Amino acid sequence: MTDAGVQPPVVRALALVRRTPFTIAFVAAMLIVGATTGTLTSAASDQLWYPNVATGLPSLQDGRWWTLLTSPFFVDHPFVYLTLLPLVIGGFGWAEWRFGALRTAGLALAGHVVGVLGAAGILLLLAPSGWPWAARLAGDYDAGASCAALTTLVFAIATLPAPWRLRARIAIGLWVGISVLYLGHLADLEHSVSIVAALLASGWLPAFRHPAGRPSVREWRLIALAAMIAIGAIQLLDLVIPFRGPLGENDPSAGVVDVAIDVVVILLLANGLRRGFRVAWIGALVLAFFNFVGGALAIALIPLLLEFDLIDSEGEIIALVVAPGVLWIALVGLLIAARGAFTVPLRRSRRSLGARGLSRDELIERLQTSGGGTISWMTTWDGNRRIAAGPEGAGAVAYQDHAGVAIGLGDPVAPPGEMGAVLAEFARTTERAGLTPCVFSASREVDAVRPEGWRSVIVAEDTLVDLPELQFTGKAWGAVRTAINRAKREGIEFQLVRLSEAPWGVLAQVRAISEQWSGDKGLPEMRFTLGTVEEALDPEVWVGIAVDEGGNLHGVTSWLPVYGPAGEDGTPRVVGWTLDLMRRRDGGFGPVMEFLIASSAQRFAEQGYQFVSLSGAPLVRPEDSEAGPVDQVLERIGGLIEPLYGFKSLHRFKQKFNPRSEPLSLLYRDEGDLPRIGIALTRAYLPDASLRDLAASAAAIQPASSPKGRPAKETAS
Repeated sequence: MTDAGVQPPVVRALALVRRTPFTIAFVAAMLIVGATTGTLTSAASDQLWYPNVATGLPSLQDGRWWTLLTSPFFVDHPFVYLTLLPLVIGGFGWAEWRFGALRTAGLALAGHVVGVLGAAGILLLLAPSGWPWAARLAGDYDAGASCAALTTLVFAIATLPAPWRLRARIAIGLWVGISVLYLGHLADLEHSVSIVAALLASGWLPAFRHPAGRPSVREWRLIALAAMIAIGAIQLLDLVIPFRGPLGENDPSAGVVDVAIDVVVILLLANGLRRGFRVAWIGALVLAFFNFVGGALAIALIPLLLEFDLIDSEGEIIALVVAPGVLWIALVGLLIAARGAFTVPLRRSRRSLGARGLSRDELIERLQTSGGGTISWMTTWDGNRRIAAGPEGAGAVAYQDHAGVAIGLGDPVAPPGEMGAVLAEFARTTERAGLTPCVFSASREVDAVRPEGWRSVIVAEDTLVDLPELQFTGKAWGAVRTAINRAKREGIEFQLVRLSEAPWGVLAQVRAISEQWSGDKGLPEMRFTLGTVEEALDPEVWVGIAVDEGGNLHGVTSWLPVYGPAGEDGTPRVVGWTLDLMRRRDGGFGPVMEFLIASSAQRFAEQGYQFVSLSGAPLVRPEDSEAGPVDQVLERIGGLIEPLYGFKSLHRFKQKFNPRSEPLSLLYRDEGDLPRIGIALTRAYLPDASLRDLAASAAAIQPASSPKGRPAKETAS
């Protein structure tokens, strides 16, 4: 392996070491202490010296204050290393990467001290009451850096963007809450104290404070989902795991069938709440009601159960009823407060967006009035749903619904200054219908006004050729001039026609060329942003054809209109044209695509248009843009399908026309939506392809053998 191949990992490793010295030093110290004392392989809690290094109320009452400093480097049992080391590395490492070594060390020390002293103070107050749980913990010891690691983790979570910050806080809060109520060990109590303090501090300190607004529809659903999962976890604990927590002791006796039924019901309701189904909302309320009734009845029957020796103590019933009851009450309050987020009908046929649908003609009217982007004419194609949006419904959004995702196609149509409002309304209406909203191939202008909290990632690169003063002169245009000159020598003529008005023989040849192309692919023609002959038959579309002296077609291109805002008198105004269909005949005139695109651009320039768009190749990202994790995933997907559709080779081919580039982006709520969006886009582009088709085509992929810079098969743009 060459140095070039080794250097990047080495550089990254050195950078990691430089950024996390405290984490590395602390982990090393833990392992050295464990190896020196033998506690890597044997339980420290069994050693006579353990009380001298571990914290707990007895250590503090006996004046062993140094244990606050020694306990983080020990663990009570070797198995604890399996969970503690990842927590320490993750919590310390993440915090140190964000805040630096000194701040992380300070947060870790503060979290450890607050957790240990806070738990000791609580036990000091509660133990004299005779509460068995408090009395038991008052004599226990604990060691480990879990409080410190959880504290730094909470502060690192505070740096996450919305909505991940709220989700992570809910997850860690539920985990600690369940553990302290049900497991109830000293470490669990210390964790709860340190995490509550860290959550309060990270929300109070100005450096970590974030403006809090009312949760969105989606966040209400996710909070309800988390609450249902927490209740399910508690039900599972009650049914299958013995525990001795603050609520009492539990000796489960439920069978596998009982557990399975409870888990399945709760999971079904949880998934329904996640999707906003009304029936799941009602089901959760009904289930809560039955739990209230069952809990109240169980408490009322405690004297009778004790009298007949059916239970040993009232604590057995309280442990099974109180905590779930508290969570059910909280869930009911949440569901009532967020009732507007759970209005989606279970039956798909009854779902609606709550927005007025538009006909194709109404969409075109808005497009001709307000103007659109380079691919806006694609929204007029069959397969798209169209809705009115924005102030007084003057805007419009076209989308496709696949896999529960509403994929907005291209730039929405919006009056001047209202693009942000149109996008926000599209997001609200689709979410309320139980759909995941996103916008595919949005321009830079639309990206700039995306809804608050949304992300964007470049998924294509639009290529534009400005037409004013277009001249095919200079070295950069050599390939294009060669194609034009060769066409003249070989008697190839360019014609710009309306395919819907062309002679039957021309249409028949266009269809034959297209069918030959799609047949060679072994997959159905791609759709969504990729047109076919049917879309080229639109009377608004110009089609360029290359014809020889014998009337034989050698290639065909189609051009979609790009509307700008209407003139002062309201007259629709086409400002440019977008390349869509590209097909060439096998064995025909070689540089036919160069000839057709150049000839079309010349004709449009003569007619006074501003530009032609050679359109964007999907999954092609500008080389100079920084690649994040999402970009890297898209890059891998593009590499997998490149041999099938040649997006990158087509993009390189378009560079012969010296275009300027504009990014086209995918706008989405957050990274949690990306897997579902990926499935939806696959179905949008290949609606007729089965898994068998995809597998067979992938197996048949062969290395590309076409000349460099030329697509193996010209595809739709």
